[in-house]
Amino acid sequence: MPSNSKWVHWIVWGGLAVVILAIGFAFVRELSEPAKPRLAKPGLPVISQLSDFTLTNQLAKPVGLAQFAGKVWFADIIFTRCPGPCPAMTQRMAELQAHFANEPDVAFATLTTDPAHDTTAVMQRFARRFDADDSRWQFLTGAKPEIVRLAVDGMKLITRKKPPGEQSTPDDLFIHAILFVVIDRQGRLRGVLESLEDGWKEKAIDLATQLLNEQP
Repeated sequence: MPSNSKWVHWIVWGGLAVVILAIGFAFVRELSEPAKPRLAKPGLPVISQLSDFTLTNQLAKPVGLAQFAGKVWFADIIFTRCPGPCPAMTQRMAELQAHFANEPDVAFATLTTDPAHDTTAVMQRFARRFDADDSRWQFLTGAKPEIVRLAVDGMKLITRKKPPGEQSTPDDLFIHAILFVVIDRQGRLRGVLESLEDGWKEKAIDLATQLLNEQP
């Protein structure tokens, strides 16, 4: 019996030694192998490619896609006599303008869904209310079909005229998206966020920063 006990003793300790050697071998091999690269963070999706357009800004100058070439830009759609969210949206766009004051490659565009009323003079007065920098922030008006093509087809922003029975006030004329969209340097729609949600500013800054740092 003592002899059998001795063999059991050696088998147990031998097994432990094999396990320890295997762990040590795996550890040394892990150290000697080059580190595997981590997968890169996925980039922002391309939602749509904007086609060229011709609209007019608050200075009565023509504006097209070329004015935004090489820029990362935010855009939204409002109307100046809006009794609802439009002033708050524009104030928040003004906050982004202030945040990126020292970043010349960030620009802004505000389209009107009410071009019959929102002439260049009206858009200029509205821009002044929010200290818009005319060189970086375009308040765009023009032919309704051209606005719809850019806003709805290109930027995927919803806008429609309210029937009289749905209007809560005489100026409650349109239903439109309360979104900010983010366009990249190649004129591609890359991001969308709710302009009035909590955390909107951090999200907007993050989207723009990703696109500013994106390699061509």
